[in-house]
Order: sequence, then structure tokens, then C-alpha cells
Amino acid sequence: MTLKIAFTASDTAVAQTARAALTSRYGEVSEEAADVIVALGGDGFMLQTLHRTQGLPAPVYGMNRGTVGFLMNEYNESDLPERLAAAEEEVINPLAMTATCVDGTVHEALAINEVSVLRMGPQAAKLKIEIDGRLRMEELVCDGALVSTPAGSTAYNYSAHGPILPIGSDVLALTAIAPFRPRRWRGALLPKNATVRFEVTDPAKRPVMADADGRSVRDVATVEIRSAPDIGHRILFDRGHGLEERLIREQFV
Repeated sequence: MTLKIAFTASDTAVAQTARAALTSRYGEVSEEAADVIVALGGDGFMLQTLHRTQGLPAPVYGMNRGTVGFLMNEYNESDLPERLAAAEEEVINPLAMTATCVDGTVHEALAINEVSVLRMGPQAAKLKIEIDGRLRMEELVCDGALVSTPAGSTAYNYSAHGPILPIGSDVLALTAIAPFRPRRWRGALLPKNATVRFEVTDPAKRPVMADADGRSVRDVATVEIRSAPDIGHRILFDRGHGLEERLIREQFV
């Protein structure tokens, strides 16, 4: 059976050139009619594509026309149908964020990698942390904190000295960003079904923003984060180069 392919690309010249070459060679259908959606760009564009096509049945196969490309496969025009037919599928459950602002407005978003809370001004943020309704930390003074999925654990979480999580693990990483007090606290591992709630202390003096995969909400008062097991993002990887292999490899470079 010939796979029906839809192509989407970031706005960069190299990604648009790749899209033109691939559509000329293989043709294309709409995303709604596709068996596979091929995303051309970097990790940021891959995340955008996964969020945008969440309601469609086709999985997404990325080819790197960006920088890091952790979520992407190598770019090659010549053997795309064979690679797609042999690809391995990973299903990722995102995080659901509910951010309540100082003015009472409520914003909801999904994050495949992480949800972060970050200081907006020159002063450090002061946060209270509740896990499943129980106060676990009275005051964290920091530049911010984040909750990461296993798929996102090699991104911002790893840069903030958080742990890399095996892709099949039912845990989330809670990681502090530049903590000042408690000075030695570096975070915690939490069950996947845990609900994390950050409360901002003195948001007028120490304003904080929340960010879910690049979608930001300013001047938040509370941020609640939980896994969304009812939502699954389907990603395709070349055989032998799936997320589990990438996560292991990342720890030896």
C-alpha cells in the first residue's frame, strides 16, 4: 500500500526548499487525508506540529531542517517511503497546565516537553509547592521551576540540571531553576499521575510567568500541572533510533 503523505515545513528557507523537493518527488495530500504527516524543521516546529495536528489520526514523522533535532529524523530525500513504512511509533502523553492570573483570568494549555514558571523581573520568584493538595515546600526562592515529561527531560529540564527520565517511566521531573533557597534543593521525581501546584508569593513585587512549550502566560498567581493520559501524540522514528535510544545516547555525550 502506498502511504499518503502530507508535508509541513517551518518558515526557514532550508525547510521550505526541502518541502518543495519532497512534494515534487512524492506528491502530497491534505493533513486530514494523510496516513503520515512529515514535518520539516527543528524541535520547536515539531512541537508546534504535534499540538496543531493533535485531533488528526495521522502520526507525525519529523525530518531535521533545524538545529538540534532531538525529536527529528535525519533528512534524506531518496528513501522516504521505505523509512516511513519501517518507522517505530512512540506515543507521548502531554502535561495539562491551568494558569490563573493575578486578575483572575484562567488559561489552559498542553505541553509535550515541560511546563515552567519563571520570574519576570529582576527579583527572584518565591513559590509555594503543593503535590496532590499537600504542601511540600513552603518557600522556594529561585529563577523558576519546571515540570517535565520523560520526552522533554533532555530539553530545558536537563539544562537546569534535572534528571533524564527513561521514556517508558511513569514519572515526572520537578526541577528548580537557579535555586537560591533552599540552596541545595535540585528537585524531585513524582508519579506520573501527580498534580503539581505552584503558588506565587507576592506576585506584585515578584511577578512570574508560566510557559507551556513556548506558549506563555504572564502575571500568574497559581499554576496547576498534571499529566493528560487521555491525549496521545504519535511520533514516528527511524527503526533503531527511537526516543529510548536517543535518551540513553544523550547521557553519554
